[in-house]
Amino acid sequence: MSPCRSRVLTVLALAAAALLPLAFTAPVAQATPLLSGGLVDLGCATSHARFHCLGKAIKSPDGPGPMTVTNPVGLAPADIQAAYGLAGKSAAGRTVAIVDAMDAPTAEADLAVFRSKRGLTPCTTANGCFKKVNQNGAASPLPAGDFGWAEEISLDLDAVSATCPDCHILLVEANSADTDPLMTAVDTAANTPGVVAVSNSYGGAEDGTITAADAHLNHPGIAVTASSGDSGYGVSWPASSPYVTAVGGTTLTKAAGTPRGWTEKAWSGAGSGCSTIEPKPAWQHDTACANRTVADVSADADPASGLGIYDTYNSCGTSSFCDFLIALGLAQGADGWVQVGGTSLSSPIIASVYALAGTSVNAGSYPYAHTSGLNDVTTGSNGSCGGTYLCTAVAGYDGPTGLGTPNGTTGF
Repeated sequence: MSPCRSRVLTVLALAAAALLPLAFTAPVAQATPLLSGGLVDLGCATSHARFHCLGKAIKSPDGPGPMTVTNPVGLAPADIQAAYGLAGKSAAGRTVAIVDAMDAPTAEADLAVFRSKRGLTPCTTANGCFKKVNQNGAASPLPAGDFGWAEEISLDLDAVSATCPDCHILLVEANSADTDPLMTAVDTAANTPGVVAVSNSYGGAEDGTITAADAHLNHPGIAVTASSGDSGYGVSWPASSPYVTAVGGTTLTKAAGTPRGWTEKAWSGAGSGCSTIEPKPAWQHDTACANRTVADVSADADPASGLGIYDTYNSCGTSSFCDFLIALGLAQGADGWVQVGGTSLSSPIIASVYALAGTSVNAGSYPYAHTSGLNDVTTGSNGSCGGTYLCTAVAGYDGPTGLGTPNGTTGF
């Protein structure tokens, strides 16, 4: 570190310490979604990795880091279940598998806090509800810990819990965010007894190397979901694979006085478009793309209408000063409740709906034959594509939201 940067950090630390008695005597407590002037990517995008996770958090007003608070924020499990017609439904012990890269050492402990604070029953290793394994299915050795991927893992685990409280959860951690480790993890997840859905909340640019990996996503009878992206109009893989359900994103808003009680529009950050290399599945019939079109279905992904998650794996500890360093971007990870979104949220939501439905599926084909079980999203866009459905929500199928969002489980 340069002497100049060292002096700057010292001054910031001293200033922060002086302000602590004022800044943290009244912790922020929120029961509704936070609103702020910006978003921050979860810190799991690394220059040397093939893929990055597709989650975003509400940015702190104090700096470039995420806003961390001491009490639950964002949408609650009851909100997710009400919005998608899932209240009272049971997965009957079926398992949703989460595939991510790197280890989250505090994953089970953080999940316990989330579920306790949100009034959900425990989901632990001891009671058989939760299990964490490496990419080969063994309890050890686990990959190295990573602060950014730990946030993604908390997002995924909490999203499954919020959508399907009685789902069992299998967390499979790949050794790195590269093709071979992640696809090994997908195979491990799909081959584990009891698993009916596998969620993949990561993506990367399409290129000529990824079609050879498609076979690892081909697991007939099991729903494999993949996030469509967080950068607006444009296609990423594995969402473009013909063997997955590509999950786009919406902005979910309460609408009192309407029959549903909620409205949705296409989230501006959701990925969509026409694949340059993947063939069109037989069950997809839109006309402006000769190849695979993304997405198939969608769910809430806008961090402004996002889920509150709980994560404590960070580089600085548990103090209020640590929270301040995280907000300033001088420490990594999170230390409490963070409001998140991105299609990293919508993918595990949809995987959980598949688990609630309990239907044997063939790639992403099932919703196309059961559109009456979906909420059609007809407004919003995610970029510029000449005004076509590839980037603009319209009646029926469109790129950003696919066929729509869950209206109960009959579409899955």
